[in-house]
Formats: sequence, structure tokens, C-alpha cells
Amino acid sequence: MAKAAPKTNTTVNPTEAELLEQGKGRPTPTRREREAANRRPIVGGSAEDKKAARARLTNEREKARVGMANGEERYLPAKDKGEQRRFVRDWIDARWNVGEIMMPVLVLFLIVGFAASQTAIASYALLLVWAFVALFLLDCLVLWLSFRKKLTNKFGSMQRGTFFYILTRSWQLRFLRLPKPQVKRGQYPTV
Repeated sequence: MAKAAPKTNTTVNPTEAELLEQGKGRPTPTRREREAANRRPIVGGSAEDKKAARARLTNEREKARVGMANGEERYLPAKDKGEQRRFVRDWIDARWNVGEIMMPVLVLFLIVGFAASQTAIASYALLLVWAFVALFLLDCLVLWLSFRKKLTNKFGSMQRGTFFYILTRSWQLRFLRLPKPQVKRGQYPTV
């Protein structure tokens, strides 16, 4: 059996002259030069620059707040964007919803229930609360069933999350809704 010959390195080592020719073309920076290049001020800019940046940011936020309240599409959050959501908002804002008056009535029932905690009035107040919640759920169900047909007729399909959008919009008091209502009561959008 014959032994295999040892492998030799076939790559040629470059000479020092060749290495000098291939150099990076500039001297290596000293440590002091590298640290100076990385040095930045700990606190940025002057007081005037900070004041101008703060004023600019405040102005942009105010424009965005007003734009969102007015229903401008570019300032709306993703959940409120689109023609379908505008249609839903306008339809809900045009009608009277049980959910709008539910919060003040529930607060009133709770006050009455706590004030008369040991009397029969408290139990009647609790029954009225549950009746009001059931009325709200029935109103939402009727709204959803009628809305589903309107949305499919107008847009072909419904956007995901429309039911919860309807539910939360109809629950809010009218003056607290964002974006603000763009239609008056009874001014329904065309289907």
C-alpha cells in the first residue's frame, strides 16, 4: 500500500511590495482622531433650536387634532379610515341610539341604587339597569341587521371589524365622538 504524498500549499504569498501597492491609500487614523470623529454633543442644539422644534411639534399636533376632529382622511387613525367607515359614522350620527343615553341613565340608576341600598328601590334600579342593557343590545342587533344589508348593497363586502365599530360608535355620547359627527340628526347618507 502506497502512502499519499503530503499536500503542499499552492497559493503564492504576496511579497511586501505587492502588499504596499494594494494598500488602503490613506494612513490609519490615530485613536485621538477616531474618538474626535465619534464625539457628539450630549445635549443637542441651542435653546433657540429646541424652542423652535417644540413649537413646530406643537403646531403639527394641533393640526392633526383638528384634522381628526373634522374627519379629514389623512389625520384619521386606521380604524376610522375609508369610505365604508365614513358611511357607518354618518349613519350612526344621523340616528338616535339607545347607547347614547345609556351612560347618563346608568349613572343615575347607580346613584339611586347606592342611596337606597337597603330598600326595594335598589332592587328596582338594578332591574331597570338590566332592562336598559337588554334594550341597548336589542338596538345594536337591529342596527347591525339593517346595516349589514346596506353595506353589502353599497360596497359589495363589509370591512373587517364593522360590527364592533358600530357598537362602539353608537355607545358614545354624541358630543364625545371622534371624529366629530359631520351630519345632523335625521340627515342619513344615501345608500
